[in-house]
Amino acid sequence: MVSFLCLNPSSLFGMPKSTEPEDGSESDTDLLKIRTFFLFWPYLANPIYRPPNVILLMKRSFRTLISILMLVALTATLSCRIASTRRGVFTVKAELESTTVLIQPPQTQIFNSTLLNFASIDIGEAKSKLEIKQLLERDLPSQGRQRNFATSRSFSDAKSKNPNGLPVLLRSPKFYRYWLDFRRNLQLWARKKTFQPDIMMDLVSSVKTPIDRHNGLMSSSRKYKSCAVVGNSGILLNRDYGELIDGHEIVIRLNNARTEKFEENVGSKTSISFVNSNILHLCARREGCFCHPYGRNVPMIMYICQPVHFMDYTVCNSSHKAPLLITDPRFDVLCARIVKYYSAKRFVEETRKALGEWASTHDGSMFHYSSGMQAVMLALGICDKVSIFGFGKSTSAKHHYHTNQKSELRLHDYKAEYAFYHDLVKNPQAIPFISDRFRFPPVVIYL
Repeated sequence: MVSFLCLNPSSLFGMPKSTEPEDGSESDTDLLKIRTFFLFWPYLANPIYRPPNVILLMKRSFRTLISILMLVALTATLSCRIASTRRGVFTVKAELESTTVLIQPPQTQIFNSTLLNFASIDIGEAKSKLEIKQLLERDLPSQGRQRNFATSRSFSDAKSKNPNGLPVLLRSPKFYRYWLDFRRNLQLWARKKTFQPDIMMDLVSSVKTPIDRHNGLMSSSRKYKSCAVVGNSGILLNRDYGELIDGHEIVIRLNNARTEKFEENVGSKTSISFVNSNILHLCARREGCFCHPYGRNVPMIMYICQPVHFMDYTVCNSSHKAPLLITDPRFDVLCARIVKYYSAKRFVEETRKALGEWASTHDGSMFHYSSGMQAVMLALGICDKVSIFGFGKSTSAKHHYHTNQKSELRLHDYKAEYAFYHDLVKNPQAIPFISDRFRFPPVVIYL
């Protein structure tokens, strides 16, 4: 800048160089220099002045520089953000991986294969198949004289009167129709008697749907909100569960146990009557095949104890206004395996004996689950919540609250069934044979 200000204006602007007089006087050239100096002084005094072409070049250079700097800054910013984002992703990923390690899925229950195989064998299957075969192969009796069908060898214990109380003759059209229905029902039942772990998921359609239809309700896949399964244990006489039981949407009672005079203990409401076929067999001897202690409109669900009891079902079904349903034989097989598994497991753990000795303790081929156990299994499939009442025993209580029976039947293993109920509440994954796709509802046991 200093050198710029000291330049000669004449050289700067291309003016001709003058010669000064030797005597030192001012010449016209000197005056011209002075005037030119003062004319251009404002520009010479201004240090930021540049010619237009120089200014244009500087502006372009400056803009290019600024653009480059902004591009560098933007690149650096984006790089920082990407790095930060990656660190965040890695952090979240690490946290998720850490969470995955901490939250472990429930472990698959490991069952004893020996017990599973043992429980899968039905000791009484061969005998049952033989009985079914004999019943199906037997022709319609063709004795010359008319006899009541109760005198026939195959139905010596069967019903001797039709629902109207009139004798049913072996050669009568009514008996022939019963006979055909009996054979058809027994054949269908025998064919379906196989193991199917998914059968629990079919109970809504096979049980709830026909009951809803009977009650005038629209069929749906929705389960009952709450169900109370009321057992017959004498311990109920020491409890006042009546109001609590009746507060459930559905109340299931067993084997026609009466509620009259016991309402405070067991309630009065009955939505489903669950019985074994021995109960219906007794009812079949009554006038009109009456088997409705809870009212004629209460549906009845029954499991078959003996194949011949299909005749009782065939005859009595026509007299029932409410549905009389037979449990699916695949459901029966599932219940039988579960109970036998718990019974064998308890036998080995408590007695330390070989499994081969189990049969002699529980009547072998006669061993069977109780009505209460299967009623609980039914509730698991059709209810969102299940409450269990009257399951248990006490040395000071009767076996049944409504009878004088004091001893248990050897063909049942109630302690094994109690272990099953305990797992329902505490650890349903420990229950064998049921499909993994089935979702157990919450269960509460009232002692």
